[in-house]
Amino acid sequence: MKLDGIHKTLMQTVAVVVFMGALAWASVPLYDWFCRVTGYGGTTNVADGESDLILDRTVKVRFDASLDRNMPWSFKPVERQMEIRIGQTGLAFYEAYNPTDRPIAGTASYNVTPYAAGAYFSKIQCFCFEEQILQPGERVQMPVTFYVDPDIVNDREGKFVHTITLSYTFYQIDLPETQAALKTETTSVN
Repeated sequence: MKLDGIHKTLMQTVAVVVFMGALAWASVPLYDWFCRVTGYGGTTNVADGESDLILDRTVKVRFDASLDRNMPWSFKPVERQMEIRIGQTGLAFYEAYNPTDRPIAGTASYNVTPYAAGAYFSKIQCFCFEEQILQPGERVQMPVTFYVDPDIVNDREGKFVHTITLSYTFYQIDLPETQAALKTETTSVN
């Protein structure tokens, strides 16, 4: 009987460890989904097209850019701020430059502050949806097309938002295999 109690306790412990491991594995995609649905943490929406409604009320949109400490590019917004009507489609550009002598691949993460505005900031097109590869010495301007959803004026906290900051951070990633193969061929030819 004593052995059955030990066996039961051992099985319960293993079940708890497996359950906690499954929660840890699923936490990142579940948190990402939660943030996209609620706008929590400044996560923005993705829109298929422009807003059907444009209000007379305006909002300032500020643009911020930063780099991961290991990313050798320079990266900045072309325009620091714009004022648009709520529901109006805005177009902003960020500039990236690769000052190195090798191709560099990067991807951007983003957020919106204040967090209450995240659920109402809708991106139609954005460079952050794709990996970016800059060749040595290449400078590019990358567009982001967006609007602020008119429903923000009905939100308990959102209706008091007058300025929204869209922030991007670029991180270096591994070159895709095709780019890495080209780099290897170029190096072996020289």
